[in-house]
Amino acid sequence: MRLVGQLFRFSLVGTAGFAVDVAVLYLLSHAGLDLYSARACSFVAAATFTFMGNRLLTFPSAADSRRRLSGDWFLYLGAMTLGGLVNYGIYAFLITYLPVFHDHPWLAVAAGTGAGLLINFTMARRVLYRPPVENGR
Repeated sequence: MRLVGQLFRFSLVGTAGFAVDVAVLYLLSHAGLDLYSARACSFVAAATFTFMGNRLLTFPSAADSRRRLSGDWFLYLGAMTLGGLVNYGIYAFLITYLPVFHDHPWLAVAAGTGAGLLINFTMARRVLYRPPVENGR
């Protein structure tokens, strides 16, 4: 049940992160940034938001209190790199080659986010927030 509960909380945090991602994307694109640059910035904003949410809600007991918050943030971004590349790659492909996604970029954000979800959950659970090994086990 622990795995299911973590995946559920990770998905809830991710849903809120999706809203942050889309809001920042639209704000920056309406301010004049192109959709590619705006998405790079919105991704970092969403990743920062989900870092805090996952640290506090999804993996609270596994967050290493000995590390500084900024150090954990850099580790989180590093662990999320593969999922982030898949996410951004799908987004960029869709807005470049399919007009409906260019006209409604939130759809491309959703597709990229969905594709990166399980990759990011696996990296968070197995790399960043894995439980400490006890007595050589």
